[in-house]
Amino acid sequence: MSSSGKSKDPQTHYYTISNFKFENGDTLPEIKLAYQILNPQNTKVAIVNTCFKGRLNGTLTHSSGAFKDHKIILIALLGNGESSSPSNTPNFPTTLEYMDCVRAEHALLTRELKIESADAMLGFSMGGQITYHWITMYPQFVRKAIIVCSSARTSRHNFQFLEGPRAALENAKDEESGKYAFGKAYSAWLTSAEWFDEELYKAMGAQSLAAWDKAVMDSYHDWRGGDLLVMLGMWQRGDIARCVPQAKGDLAHVLQTIAAKVLLMPCETDQYFRPYVNEREKEKLKSVTVAVVPSVWGHIVGGNADKEATQWMDDKIQDFLHE
Repeated sequence: MSSSGKSKDPQTHYYTISNFKFENGDTLPEIKLAYQILNPQNTKVAIVNTCFKGRLNGTLTHSSGAFKDHKIILIALLGNGESSSPSNTPNFPTTLEYMDCVRAEHALLTRELKIESADAMLGFSMGGQITYHWITMYPQFVRKAIIVCSSARTSRHNFQFLEGPRAALENAKDEESGKYAFGKAYSAWLTSAEWFDEELYKAMGAQSLAAWDKAVMDSYHDWRGGDLLVMLGMWQRGDIARCVPQAKGDLAHVLQTIAAKVLLMPCETDQYFRPYVNEREKEKLKSVTVAVVPSVWGHIVGGNADKEATQWMDDKIQDFLHE
């Protein structure tokens, strides 16, 4: 039985924050955070964040598996088109930072939902990076952090890979063409060389490489270019050392200040969040487990693309929560 589930079409709520000041100095009269509450009957609390190109109803929450005994607060990142973003908020900043997302979420949790601490926080990809930023900025808030296919600092290689989709979008003749070009530039990075060798795109319903390309490009149809770019920039600048100015960029020092227990789950074939980075982070964290996901599905393993791997991850998360 799969334990990957999420409640079907839960209600989306919106929390308004007045006079929100962003890291770049811009202030908006109000911003909104979109969120859902799953398993509301439970008392233990888990926070789950969306990822790049992630929406609330498509996010893997483990709500019927590892988090079945938790009330889950699922929050849409700023910039994702559900929370405040360039596409739905006039004068939205052209630069957005994880620190902005964390401060907005902290306001939602503490002021609106009256949550003073969380038993767990889960994030995949950009959701993992905001989780890292959360446990750096509010070290006593989260007891256990589960970080899937992510890192504390975006690598130079990851940064450079993202420059390809960015250029495709920014240099296209119009936004629609740009979104398709963005998807085209992205399509080879989502999985792994082994995945392509095994023609596993056929398991996704694509009978050829051209069909896989089209499926990826079509998945950007309901996105806006400005939202993609503002989130991509936040991803490229991801670095928890920026949360601690006195650390002067010393990532190792900042990792040592993290109080939460951490489970790092990289995928062995992820092309941009490589497992060796999490192994290196492990050397500095106080309390950490690294569980490398055995799968050829690469980065998208964290989004429930490989059902066997999802069950494997769910089991590891359950073990971690019971420690």
